[in-house]
Amino acid sequence: MSHFDLPAGYRFAGLASGIKKSGKLDMALISSAQPADCAGVFTQNRVIAAPLQITQPKIATGRCQAVLINSGNANACTGDAGLEVAQKTAELLAEELVLPEELVVVASTGVIGVQMPLAPFENGIPELVAALADDQVTAVAEAMMTTDAFSKLASARDEHQGTAYSILGLAKGAGMIHPNMATMLGFVLTDAAIAPVLLDTLLHRAVKKSFNSITVDGDTSTNDMVLLLANGANGGAPIEAGTAAAEQFSLHLERVLLDLAKMIVRDGEGATKLVEIRVTGATDEPSARTVAKSVATSSLVKTAFFGEDANWGRIIAAVGYSGIDVDQNRIDISFNQIPVARNGLTTGPELEAQATEILKLDDFVVNIDLNQGQSEASYYTSDLGYDYIRINADYRT
Repeated sequence: MSHFDLPAGYRFAGLASGIKKSGKLDMALISSAQPADCAGVFTQNRVIAAPLQITQPKIATGRCQAVLINSGNANACTGDAGLEVAQKTAELLAEELVLPEELVVVASTGVIGVQMPLAPFENGIPELVAALADDQVTAVAEAMMTTDAFSKLASARDEHQGTAYSILGLAKGAGMIHPNMATMLGFVLTDAAIAPVLLDTLLHRAVKKSFNSITVDGDTSTNDMVLLLANGANGGAPIEAGTAAAEQFSLHLERVLLDLAKMIVRDGEGATKLVEIRVTGATDEPSARTVAKSVATSSLVKTAFFGEDANWGRIIAAVGYSGIDVDQNRIDISFNQIPVARNGLTTGPELEAQATEILKLDDFVVNIDLNQGQSEASYYTSDLGYDYIRINADYRT
């Protein structure tokens, strides 16, 4: 296992339960040795999968001790039968772990509209509990995957008042990725002691700068969630709101989530490039975000990235239809440090040829300066190529 800073008091397990036809890992468990304070951010889709309907009210109480995850079947659009299975799996796990059922949450990802069988959970949950260990985090990350090409983990470590704490993040996602929670599952664990209200504030702040600032294909799913658990198992003093320690923890949390978010974009279905759309010179931060999102979600822009075509005309067009009042005669655009447009006009074929070389890189930055103010924002996107169609055309078969 690659090195990650593992927080104290958590154990992990993953197995192949048979939900996936491929026989790959498809069920996972994260368990805390003690009840953890928690917070969550969930999909904005109005069609909500059964596991979220079960999980959201529990996370709202601010306490959680175990997370059961499956891939291969989203248990979404499955009616009362799906709700019954989601509820029953939580009850089965609570019984196996000897925990109150209200401390157990469930998450699913995979195909929508297929009834979820209960048998894999009846057979798999006892095996998961028996396999729990503090060094099996990679098995959890692998069991969460659907069309992901690789598992996604990130961590950070610091100390508060002389006591070390760690933050560990796991995520899955490659398709149906778009801001508004993005389409993904994310689980973030820390052994620091932090109250639910502060956790909620820090998580929403970090998600805005990470998972809600990425796009692959413009689709938002039915199962999205990011959970943040803090079990206080490091034994240190609580991190309090309004302190330097809280700000330091926030910075680490934002970095872990941004690392995971970039991995998701890099793993975008069929993607070959990770592109940051950085907008500067906006009148305010929301305007900068709106412009960045408009460019990042443009299919024409994304296909130009795939074709390694420095077509800045598509970019300035996306700026123009973003809905933000801009002056086209003041817009500057560059790829990394190579300017292709100044004051809304081309810088010429020689510089555009240099910019084309930038597009051959695996990752680069599109800089858009509106020259209207001092605010800025970034979005992260991928290119859009042939394999995206192939993967999604064959997804259910």
